[in-house]
Amino acid sequence: MTRRITNHKILGSFEVDLVTFYWNGRELHGHRGESLTAALLANDIRTLRLHEKDGSPRGLYCNIGHCSECRVTIDGKKNQRACLNTVKEGMRIESQSMLPNLTKGGRNNA
Repeated sequence: MTRRITNHKILGSFEVDLVTFYWNGRELHGHRGESLTAALLANDIRTLRLHEKDGSPRGLYCNIGHCSECRVTIDGKKNQRACLNTVKEGMRIESQSMLPNLTKGGRNNA
């Protein structure tokens, strides 16, 4: 199921080039070239990761690559921003719950 507008009363019908991608192993569909955040939202995916300390859900926030709230693993590459990556056929996206490059204690005092 999608929450996309596929037929607009002023703009008419939209031609789509659908591709298959995978979110945590689940097969989904998106428009080739759209941002991952747009494709995930259209497929009712709101939680992209869990907060590293308290486990609270995180999702789309700024949608321009500044906040890093939408960090996901794309085809095995961690800490990718879903808002800055586009949907491609067969790509595999996984949610995350780890801080990138965290040193125990929060600082490296070397």
